Amino acid sequence: MMKSPRAKGREVMTKRGLTFTREGGSSLPRESRRATRKRLVLLGLCAGALLALGGCRSQSPASSAHNSSEGDSTSPKQVQTARVVTRPVEDTVMVVGTLAAYDQATLKVKVPGRLQTITVDFGSVVRRGQLIARIEPRDYELRVEQAEAALAQARARLGLSLEGTDDRVDPEQTALVRQARAVLEEARANYERSARLLEEGIIPRSRFDADEAAYKVALSRYQDALEEVRNRQALLAQRRSELALARQQLADTALHAPFDGVVQERHTSIGEFLAVGAPVVTIVRMDPLRLRAEVPEREAHRVRPGQRVRVRVEGDPAIYTGRIVRLSPTIALQNRMLVVEAEVRNNGQLRPGAFARVEIITDEHRAALVAPPAAIVSFAGLEKVFVVQEGKAVEKRVTTGRRTAEWVEILSGLEPGEEVVLNPGNLQPGQSVRPIRGRS
Repeated sequence: MMKSPRAKGREVMTKRGLTFTREGGSSLPRESRRATRKRLVLLGLCAGALLALGGCRSQSPASSAHNSSEGDSTSPKQVQTARVVTRPVEDTVMVVGTLAAYDQATLKVKVPGRLQTITVDFGSVVRRGQLIARIEPRDYELRVEQAEAALAQARARLGLSLEGTDDRVDPEQTALVRQARAVLEEARANYERSARLLEEGIIPRSRFDADEAAYKVALSRYQDALEEVRNRQALLAQRRSELALARQQLADTALHAPFDGVVQERHTSIGEFLAVGAPVVTIVRMDPLRLRAEVPEREAHRVRPGQRVRVRVEGDPAIYTGRIVRLSPTIALQNRMLVVEAEVRNNGQLRPGAFARVEIITDEHRAALVAPPAAIVSFAGLEKVFVVQEGKAVEKRVTTGRRTAEWVEILSGLEPGEEVVLNPGNLQPGQSVRPIRGRS
């Protein structure tokens, strides 16, 4: 078979719809060659992309470090600072305690009877001397009238007017004693006359003996009259006391508040018969309140009567003040605590029985090193600050004490006059800073 010149060196064969070309002793399908070229192109593109990413990664850290180095050296971070200063602060002891009513009284009846009225109820505010309740008084009014009549009778027997308050009387001026004295004087005169006549022998001895006996009888009756008057005087005093007792019982039918306070509990109702000592109401005094707190033994030597206290209770943002008025003479063996009592003024918001947090101010003018709260950084239970030294931020650990909204007490770690950074944020140790003086 003759081959064309263009087909020299290759042979084209068609088989089953496919065209093969044999060249240099080998033959490949055209679709295979095209697929191979596409795969090679894709592999080349992937390799280029990987090289580009590697170049970016290798350049990023160096570029970042270079930029950071240029920022540190050319642009220090501006920070606000304040100086650590020494100022007088209060030295306090922190304890917990309980508020109690300063006075508490359960009013009970002193005389038996049926309850006629009660003017208060649970929660009522009462004033000293205010009427709280009253027992039916009619029985006791009758006793007063009876005692007054008995007193008038006793005054009449002594020759005094039926009414009056002066019970003084001279026994010699009473009718009974005057009569006995007159009889005695007559008997004495007869006795003395009979004695003279007997000496002269004018009368017999029997007449003298009769006059002598009459004199002794008259003397005895005079003594009896004096004793009777004294007895009547004592009876008059007794009747006066009985009248005072009856009047007191009549007054005791009314119960009055012994102090300003609030009714804590009502125990009875109108119409109930009450025996002696039956409770009617319980009243508590709300101002001042009695604060009882326990001070640990290690702090007990710092607490004295007269020291001021500040009191806070749950749910009330107000701060209440008072003074220590009493100290226990001993330290409790069970818990090694010293019990102290203080009087706390109440504006009406405090309630007896409330739990209280107490600050006992033991020294009002103690010198302390303080820094602004914004300078303190807390991390993992540690506290630190950043100070500015030679244009660099230096980290220092500190120990703090008392805190307020304006300052924090520095117990250790800083010296007076050091400059601390406020709100350091992400400031790093050794970073260049440019301080801007803030508040001290």
